[in-house]
Amino acid sequence: MLLQANQPAPDFTVPNQDGEPVNLTDFRGKKNVVLYFYPKDDTPGCTIEANEFTRLADEFARYDTVVLGVSKDPCDMHRAFITKYGLKVDLLADTDGSLCEKYGVWQEKEKAGVKKMGIVRSTFIIDKDGNIVYAEYGVKPEGHAQAMLEKIKAMAS
Repeated sequence: MLLQANQPAPDFTVPNQDGEPVNLTDFRGKKNVVLYFYPKDDTPGCTIEANEFTRLADEFARYDTVVLGVSKDPCDMHRAFITKYGLKVDLLADTDGSLCEKYGVWQEKEKAGVKKMGIVRSTFIIDKDGNIVYAEYGVKPEGHAQAMLEKIKAMAS
């Protein structure tokens, strides 16, 4: 089931790159959340996306917004990815795939005629009340962070 705007965001508690639990309710009433799902640390598209969100991290912060990346990679791989590129976003380790399932991003994908399950690059903007205000599946990495920042700015005006 794909999620849409104007519905409550599914709650979660998963570890970040440092093994510390991050719960969606931690931000309720305080911050908007850009929750983006990506297939794998340190791959070309995922690196572009993470670097673009990092370049805009201060802008997102100005609008009371935290950016959280999610993949099924474990915490140690997330730490290595963050260190290698100097990333300024927290990366959540959804190693059992439950968060991917809740947000409908674990889907069948086809590449070179071979079908297999995987994370469809997707992004959700969640407001301070815990509601989804924007959902996009099948995201293209280039320019995506800037597009999400524009949506956050529009929410603030």
